[in-house]
Amino acid sequence: MKIAVIIPVHNGGAAFERCLQSIAALDPAPDEVIVVPDGESDGAWRAARAYGARILEPNPSPRGPAHARNRGAQAATSDLLFFVDADVLVHANALREIRAAFRADPDLDALIGSYDDAPGAPEFLSQYRNLLHHYVHQTAEEDASTFWGACGAVRRDVFLACGGFDAQRFPRPSVEDIELGYRIKREGGKIALRKTLLVTHLKRWTAASIVRTDFACRALPWTELILQYKAMENNLNLRTESRASVVAVGVGVLAFGAAAFWPAALLGSLLAALALLVLNAPLYRFFLQKRGVFFTLGVLPWHWLYFLYGGVAFGLGLIRYHLGAARPLPEDSIPA
Repeated sequence: MKIAVIIPVHNGGAAFERCLQSIAALDPAPDEVIVVPDGESDGAWRAARAYGARILEPNPSPRGPAHARNRGAQAATSDLLFFVDADVLVHANALREIRAAFRADPDLDALIGSYDDAPGAPEFLSQYRNLLHHYVHQTAEEDASTFWGACGAVRRDVFLACGGFDAQRFPRPSVEDIELGYRIKREGGKIALRKTLLVTHLKRWTAASIVRTDFACRALPWTELILQYKAMENNLNLRTESRASVVAVGVGVLAFGAAAFWPAALLGSLLAALALLVLNAPLYRFFLQKRGVFFTLGVLPWHWLYFLYGGVAFGLGLIRYHLGAARPLPEDSIPA
């Protein structure tokens, strides 16, 4: 069972070379390594030559990771496509994990992995963001409903049959991988979460990049996908406690605002904060164990802000959907 590693890269910087080093250390080695430069960018893709990777002709201008991954898949000849982001370090046993999963289950169409608990960037927000992602995947159901482009493998024939990533709808990084997973599931396919398939995320997050990515690139378009595919599974970021947390944050904010006219409304904010602590206690215990008390206290406002703008995005997504601004369901075959 041959495996092609496909890496789209745009402004990869030093992290991309570290990614290549991790690919070179895989045991066993991949059958193909295909690097797809998404525009000329910073030229970091040229480093792949030293690692024996096949480099496709750069796009004249950036067209997004969906288009780049589709190009890589078309160029590959292996049975399995393993998509990896340019800012992750792949653990050395990754290909053994992938082969073992597909051999053990002939009905498996795709699988996804997880970030590990050792993020590369040392800043607080980067540690918080990547550890949160790790926790969400490590506590999720193994019967997955979405795909993940940062660390995801799929049978090449399945990928091509469903049309690949929707590069027309998602010309920039967004929820193109989630949408692909929904299409695979809609056709009766099977996707698994393998929690021992791990990568280290090197990305440095800032306050602006977190809010922009979560709101505009993830929550808003994901809401539209949920409404279109009717896919509100109780898993990943859509779990019941997460939805209840969105409500609690909304109540807390409204009560805090009302306190300017009715001071007793502050009690509502306090009760909402207590509800958030209870609903998310397992996550906060995880942060406490990993990074200590002060780190966990710093997490609280960021995590609650996440629920706030997630709720706002869901509301806007509902409005857009019912006004007809959301895109219709894609056809079975989607051109790249």
